[in-house]
Amino acid sequence: MHIALKEYAFLLAMLGSASCAREKTPGSGDSVKGQASAAGATTGALAPSTQHPTPSTQFLTPTKYPPGSIILFAGTSLTAGFGLDPDSAYPQQIQRMLDSAGLRFEVVNAGVSGETSSGLLRRLDWLLREPFEIIVIESGANDGLRGVPVETMERNIQQIIEGVRRARRRAQIVLVQMEAPPNLGGAYTQRFHDVFPELARKNNVILIPFLLENVAGVSDLNQGDGMHPNYEGERIVARNVWKALRPLLQ
Repeated sequence: MHIALKEYAFLLAMLGSASCAREKTPGSGDSVKGQASAAGATTGALAPSTQHPTPSTQFLTPTKYPPGSIILFAGTSLTAGFGLDPDSAYPQQIQRMLDSAGLRFEVVNAGVSGETSSGLLRRLDWLLREPFEIIVIESGANDGLRGVPVETMERNIQQIIEGVRRARRRAQIVLVQMEAPPNLGGAYTQRFHDVFPELARKNNVILIPFLLENVAGVSDLNQGDGMHPNYEGERIVARNVWKALRPLLQ
């Protein structure tokens, strides 16, 4: 998808303020469900790289899940639904799609605004209190905005995957492709992009396409900050995730 230069310029102008977003780590007494909401500071919705193709879903393994199985969405404000009614965040839309399809799953939205992969790693033990069968990991957007070394992000996500595997051996892990802003240079954005399929292959986890495919950089589909989807854009995000997630569910 090609993005107009003026839209790129507006997006990049917002990166500095977004990179100052403060991470929030849940308190030891908080529950996953109690804290799962669209709250916190801004995180960046990144423009997709126009040089690299979106990855295909990999390692699809349909599994028979018991009724009431939990799908945990762990991510940034893009998952929390920043700027939207909580019920309009894409995980909540996925819940309605599941209900309409007669699939008896419960969605838990554990998105935290402003969080980097380091923040997600720090709260992993807290997230593991939730007895989920599927975890969708959306991390890296804020790493890209802050110019965090790709190796650091890769190491963090690897440790997150390993931590989930130790605690929930049978849980299905779904990794969401994210992209870095183009102002960080071609070498950084290329390496950032490549980390996600590499982690998926290395760990035999499912990789789903770029979260903001057909939304990032499209002004009519984003809020005034140019980074977070508006209601129409969020519906497209939900369809992106549903298309990749639905084949896993029985």
